[in-house]
Amino acid sequence: MLGVLGSIFWLLAGFMIIPLLVAVYYGESLQTFAIPLAITVFVASLFTLFFKRKDEEWNLKEGFFIVAIGWLVAAIFYSFPYMLEGVPPISALFESMSGVTATGATALIDIESHSRSLLFWRSMTQWLGGMGIIMLFIAILPKLGIAGRQMFRAEVPGLQEEQLRPRIRETAKILWLVYIVLSISELLILMIAGLSPYDAITHTFTSISCSGFSPYSDSIAAFNDPMVEGIIMVFMFLGGANFALHYKSIFSDRTSLIKDQEFKFYFAIIAIATLVLAYMLFKTEVYSLADAFRYSSFQVISILTTTGYATADFNLWPDSSRFILFLLMFIGGCAGSTSGGVKVVRLLLLLKYAQKVLFKVIHPKAIIPIRFNNKTVPEEVIHSIVSFMVIYLMIFFASSTLLSLMGMDFVTTLSASIATLGNVGPGLGLIGPMASFDSIPDPGKLVLIANMWIGRLEVFTVIVLLTPAFWKR
Repeated sequence: MLGVLGSIFWLLAGFMIIPLLVAVYYGESLQTFAIPLAITVFVASLFTLFFKRKDEEWNLKEGFFIVAIGWLVAAIFYSFPYMLEGVPPISALFESMSGVTATGATALIDIESHSRSLLFWRSMTQWLGGMGIIMLFIAILPKLGIAGRQMFRAEVPGLQEEQLRPRIRETAKILWLVYIVLSISELLILMIAGLSPYDAITHTFTSISCSGFSPYSDSIAAFNDPMVEGIIMVFMFLGGANFALHYKSIFSDRTSLIKDQEFKFYFAIIAIATLVLAYMLFKTEVYSLADAFRYSSFQVISILTTTGYATADFNLWPDSSRFILFLLMFIGGCAGSTSGGVKVVRLLLLLKYAQKVLFKVIHPKAIIPIRFNNKTVPEEVIHSIVSFMVIYLMIFFASSTLLSLMGMDFVTTLSASIATLGNVGPGLGLIGPMASFDSIPDPGKLVLIANMWIGRLEVFTVIVLLTPAFWKR
């Protein structure tokens, strides 16, 4: 099993060549990436030498272990370039974990002061983490067999395992193909809209992946261009939808998205939240009516899809408006998307379950199946959702409590916890959209690093490693 980690290390090393070439192009220091590349290659060689990969059948526990550890080592090794540019180790690990988990919370103080190659790397790690490093590993490595299936289930532990082909590797390749096509499309459109190739690439990396890193401290507000905002909104919206449905709508059923109950609920949440937020901002005279719709629609899509971009400092908005965004941080995008959060489908099924419970209070003997997309949802799925929500909220409250014990204020504590656990990025208070998580003490950063790791792998994949039963044979 550890032999597979060796292959993952080789994959991680290969990606470091790209920012190294960017550094060459811009005439920047090569050691920022040459040294981490050499270290990763050395470790990969050791694992390959001492742990031969065997064609063996895995159980789900081994899949969980490889995926969880794979994400963790990716964050550790990808933190080295930050350290070589002077970022303190804990902050470097925070930035790296935020990258590979597609969170977008930053611990950098002056973003523009760093090299263009590092900022390119920072965005690129989010693009890799958006669809999933392990998912890419499954797609390109042949003969994984059952091991690949278990890794896929651990990497995508949502409610439904969207298997577009009988072979898991083929499914992973299809999802990555859709991801690449959408990325290339956004890149070309942003360049036509006037962005430089560098800006277009870095913002494509972090919008279709619902991640949110920008090479500018002011995020998308740095452009102050409604056309650029509109393009990015469209691709954040697409990134927050189910990629399996994107594939089906292109190659088989063009109505797949609009027939899907989760997608319709996702669209409804965006529409309602945008209208409510725009009304609040207009009523409180923060913006004109046109600007209220412009800024509210962007922020609603950005926060709901857990991208975390900003076109305005919403930390300065009235409390009622900020509360709407805070609620959206808990939801996230659709299952099978690049966004984080609890996912829209879980919220939808919980509402259906609550409706069922209320109906049974009046009609105790009634048999009421819960249906989703014209299919009956098994009871064990509902139980899994309830368990997920309980554990998710427990982690949220635990991390919030730990942060509060470090002397942080109430708003910052709660928003930092959910912004990292939901892989949203920026929060409220001291960690607003134009601020940095650098003000969080190092022990607090470690708590938030754990939140990002747990949240990206949908809780169970990491938490199960902490149970005694996992380690029993």
